[in-house]
Amino acid sequence: MDRWLLSLCFVTALLMVDAHAQDVALGYQQPSDSITRIVDAPLTPEVSLSPDDSTLLIVEYQNLPSIAELAEPELKLAGYRIKPANFGPSRGWHAQGLALKPVAGGEPRPINGLPEGARITYTRWSADGRRIAFTNTTSDGIYLWVVDVDTATARRVSDRPLNLNFRRGPQWLSDNETLLVALRVDGGKAAPERSSVPLGPTVEENLGETRPARTYQDLLQDTHDEALFEFYFKSQLALIDLGGAVTPIGEPGLIRRFGASPNGEHVLAESIRRPYSYTVPASRFPYAVALYGRDGELQRTLVEKPLQDRIPLAFGSVETGPRSYRWRADRPATLVWAEALDGGDAGAEAEERDRVFQQDLPLEGAPQALATLTQRYGGATWGNGEHALIESWWWPTRNMRVWHVAPDAAEPSPRLLKEYSWQDRYNDPGSPVTRSNRFGRSVLRFDDSGTAIFLIGDGASDEGDRPFLDRHDLVSGETERLFRSEAPWFERPQDVLDAAGKRILTRREAVETPPNYFIRKIGSEALTQLTDFPHPTPQLAGISKELIRYERDDGVMLTGTLYLPPGYDSSDGPLPTLLWAYPTEYKSADSAGQVTDSPYRFVRVGWWSPLMWLTQGYAVLDDPSMPIIGEGDEEPNDTYVQQLVASAKAAVDTLAARGVSDRDRMAIGGHSYGAFMTANLLAHSDLFAAGIARSGAYNRSLTPFGFQAEERTFWESPEIYFAMSPFMHANKINEPMLMIHGEMDNNSGTFPMQSERMYDAMKALGGTVRLVMLPYESHGYRARESILHAMWETENWLENYVRQEKVIRQPSAPSP
Repeated sequence: MDRWLLSLCFVTALLMVDAHAQDVALGYQQPSDSITRIVDAPLTPEVSLSPDDSTLLIVEYQNLPSIAELAEPELKLAGYRIKPANFGPSRGWHAQGLALKPVAGGEPRPINGLPEGARITYTRWSADGRRIAFTNTTSDGIYLWVVDVDTATARRVSDRPLNLNFRRGPQWLSDNETLLVALRVDGGKAAPERSSVPLGPTVEENLGETRPARTYQDLLQDTHDEALFEFYFKSQLALIDLGGAVTPIGEPGLIRRFGASPNGEHVLAESIRRPYSYTVPASRFPYAVALYGRDGELQRTLVEKPLQDRIPLAFGSVETGPRSYRWRADRPATLVWAEALDGGDAGAEAEERDRVFQQDLPLEGAPQALATLTQRYGGATWGNGEHALIESWWWPTRNMRVWHVAPDAAEPSPRLLKEYSWQDRYNDPGSPVTRSNRFGRSVLRFDDSGTAIFLIGDGASDEGDRPFLDRHDLVSGETERLFRSEAPWFERPQDVLDAAGKRILTRREAVETPPNYFIRKIGSEALTQLTDFPHPTPQLAGISKELIRYERDDGVMLTGTLYLPPGYDSSDGPLPTLLWAYPTEYKSADSAGQVTDSPYRFVRVGWWSPLMWLTQGYAVLDDPSMPIIGEGDEEPNDTYVQQLVASAKAAVDTLAARGVSDRDRMAIGGHSYGAFMTANLLAHSDLFAAGIARSGAYNRSLTPFGFQAEERTFWESPEIYFAMSPFMHANKINEPMLMIHGEMDNNSGTFPMQSERMYDAMKALGGTVRLVMLPYESHGYRARESILHAMWETENWLENYVRQEKVIRQPSAPSP
C-alpha cells in the first residue's frame, strides 16, 4: 500500500508548476463545410402510436441550440440542473413541431394552434386516443397544452405554470378529461438571496458509522443551497380538467414522484423531507410516500424513510423496508411494492433477496406476497388476474430471470419462464408487447387465445442483429416466430396492431435508406408505407459498410463495423483510420465475443458519430469490441490493461492485413469511458499515432468508492486503481493526445478536474497534448458553437498527427 501512495505523491508533485502558462483565448471555430453540414442536418422525426392504433403522432425535434441558450442562468442543486427562470430542466431536448398521420392512409395533418417558437416536451396520449397533452416551455414558465385529435388543433389549458424540476410531466386520468400535474408555488416571489455575511461554517461529521458514497456532481453545498432547493423544487400537486379548473392534492412539498391510480380515484405521492445531505443527491434524501384521494385529502402515509446514506456499495444494494411503490396497471387501485430480505446488502450472503407484495385499497388487513425472489426485484409487466411477468436480476452473474405469476390467485406461485445473462444477446428472449387498457395503462397484449403474448427483440446472431416478433404461449411454453428481419433490410417491429398478430407496425431501414414506418402483414410481402422521412445527409451516399469479425490472441472473438469513404477502391491503398470505441465488462468470454450490430442499419451520421470523418477521406472502425472479461471468481478489471491492449492490437492487425488502413496512421478515440480507454492505450501501447479523448476520467483515486463496473474501493484494491489510471502512467504517453471536456460536466466521476490534471501531468512531463474546455457544456455537448469547435479541433488533430500532411487550418479571429 505504501508504494502506491508514494507514487501518488510523486505524480502529484509534478503538477506543482505553472501548468497553464500557455493557455490561450480562442474564438469558436468551424470545421470543413462538409462536416458543418452534417452537424446542421435535421433530426429524423420520432413517432408515437395512439392507444387505438389508428393514428401516428409525428414529433419533429429541434437541432442544436446556440451557446447563448446554454449560457442562460442555471442552478445546480442536489444532483439536478435547472433553469431558474422557468422552473424546468436546463439542458433538455425539445420538439418544435407535431403532426398527425392516419394509419389507414392519407397525408399527415400539421397540428394548428401550436405556440410560436414551440418548445414541446412530455407528449402524452389520453386513453381514448382523442387528445394529446404536452408541455410548452417559454422564457418564464412551462404550461400545459392539449391537442384535439379530431380537429388537429392545440390550445393552452391553464395559465398556471408547471414545475418540472423533478422531470415529472403531466399524467392523464382514466376519465380522459383530467390531468395530474405539479404546479409552481413561488407566486412570483424572488428566490432567496445569498447573504454576503456567512452565518457560520458548514460542518459535516461522522461518528464512526460506515457511510460510503460514490462520487456525485451538483450537490448541495450550504444552507443557502438548501433554501434554493426548497424554493425551486417545491410544487403543488393538482388535478386540472380541460376547462382549466384546478383541484389541489395535499399540501405543497418537494414531490419528486407521483401517479394516479388506474381508476383515477387516488394519488400516490413521494415527497422529500429534511434533513438534506451535502454528500448524496436528492434521490437519497429522506422521503415519505403518501396516499391522497381525488378530493385532495390525505388518506394515509405509507412509509417514511430516513436519509439513504448507508446503502452498501455492492452493486444491487438497496434501501431497507418497503420501496418502489407502484400501481398495478390492470386493477383499479392495487399497490405493489418490494422489500429487501437481506438487509439491502447485495454483498451479504443470503438465500432470499426480495419479496414482492400487493394490496388493494383501502389497504385493510395484511398485504399478499406475490413472489419471494433469490435475486433483486426488477419490476413487473401486468396483464390480467391470470398472467403477469415479474423480473429479477443479479449483478455479480449478470443474470436475469423472468417469472410468470397469476396475481389474482389465492396463493400466487411464480413459475420461471426464462433465465439468461443480460450480456448474452444471442439468447435474449425479447421484450413483451404492451397495449393501452381502459385505464390508459400499459398491459400485456394477448393474442386471440388469451394465453399467448408477443415478444419483440433485437435478434442478435452471428450474422448481426435481425429483429424479430415472437408469439409465446404462457401456458404451454411454446414459442412461434412470426417475423424476422431479412437482408438487405433492417426492420424492427414496433407494435402489434391486432390480436391475431397479423398486422404489425415496423421501422424499416437499409444502409443508404433512412428509417421510415410501415404496416406489414405477416405472411405476406405487402407493405404500406406511413412516413417518408428524407435522407438527412445525402452527401454521404455511397459509404461502404461492413460488419467484420476477428480474433484476439486469447481466442476471444471480436467485432466492429468498418466504414470506408464513398468511392474508395482497394487500389487507392491504405487510408488514415480512426477507431472509436467504448470498453465493456463481461463475466463470460462467449458473451463478449457476440456480434453487436447489423450490417444493414442506416448509416446515420451526427456530430456524435466518428463517421463524419469519412468525408475527409478516413476509414472508420466504429465500436470495435473492447471486452474486459472476468469469468468465475475473477474480476474483469484484474487484467484490464492487458485485455484492452490485446483487443486494440487485434483490431489494428486486422485493418492492416485487409489493406484498408495504414498501420502508422491510426488514431484511437472515445467519449467518457472511451476517453479513459484512449489514454490507457496511448500509455501502454504504441499502436496508435494519436488519441482523441472526450469528457474522460484519468485518475481513479478521485473515484475511490468504485467506478463504471468496478465495485471494489480504492482501499480494497489500490493496485487495480493504480494500474488502470492513465494519470499514473502519464510518463509513458509518447503520442499526441487531444482532450476535450465540458466545463460543467455533471457525469459522476468525470469531473472537469480529471482532464485538467491529466493535461498538467502530460505537460509537466513534456508530452504533446492539447486541452479544450468547452464553456457551459456538460458531459454530452449541446451548443452548435461548441460542437463545431470540437470538430474543428478534432479535424486539425487528425490532419496534423494522423494523416501527417501538416494541413493545419488557422483559427479565425476570436468571436466577440
